[in-house]
Amino acid sequence: MDAIEEVAKEIDYGKPVKRKKKQRNMHNPTSYTQQEVNLQKTPFLFFPPGKEMLFLGIYFVTLPYITGLIFLFFFVSEGKASVFGFIGDDASFFLVWTIGYEILAAIILLLITKNAIMFTIRNNQAQKRGRPKKFNRP
Repeated sequence: MDAIEEVAKEIDYGKPVKRKKKQRNMHNPTSYTQQEVNLQKTPFLFFPPGKEMLFLGIYFVTLPYITGLIFLFFFVSEGKASVFGFIGDDASFFLVWTIGYEILAAIILLLITKNAIMFTIRNNQAQKRGRPKKFNRP
């Protein structure tokens, strides 16, 4: 062996440095529509692991119907049980479900719009904070 090779064996070069590439993942999406959907993080609904689709089906049938009944009771019959009893006889399941579905759809669309606007505002603020001062726009 050569003297240089013997010295080279004893040198500790440490771990190789890996540079991280800046890539966007689902944890830092650039737009609202690129976010990851996680049903376990829903605030109002219960989804046991592995049974998400079953509970989505149950919620799809029951939530609009209950919303439709509540709407008919408070807004159409003005909270009077006697009037609601007459309405309940004439209203079919599908009619009540459709009323509730439309109400829930409007509420969900408003929440999606609000969340998209808030996401855009927070994303713009985070980008402005990350830039050097000389590149900030007035």
